[in-house]
Amino acid sequence: MRVLQLSVALAICVSSFSLTGCNTCFNKPSNPDEVREKTAAATSEVKDDAKAVAEGLRDGLQRPTPERLLNLNSASKAQVKTLPGTTDEDADRIIAGRPYSTEHELLDKGILSREHYRKIADSVTVKK
Repeated sequence: MRVLQLSVALAICVSSFSLTGCNTCFNKPSNPDEVREKTAAATSEVKDDAKAVAEGLRDGLQRPTPERLLNLNSASKAQVKTLPGTTDEDADRIIAGRPYSTEHELLDKGILSREHYRKIADSVTVKK
């Protein structure tokens, strides 16, 4: 008797799950324009996210590190701007102050504050 009760309960559960699954099959949007619009919106959102991820990867790979130093005498403005806390104006001053014979000249020439220099000191070098 117990086996029969368990079998009936299992059959009811399985049938209710399968009916629920079938109902979701019938709840499709009936309008192709609605499907197209929802697909376009979802694609646009994914595209924006993918673009942000790609830009983040590029920035991370290009960012100077103690293992990969940025040469202040030859770096582009975009490369200089990847240094921590470096603005457009900072990058312009760094480029205008070239050539450098030592990294410390950023302080000696008054191009960067001591605080800013400390942030980037381990990521920069000067090569002629």
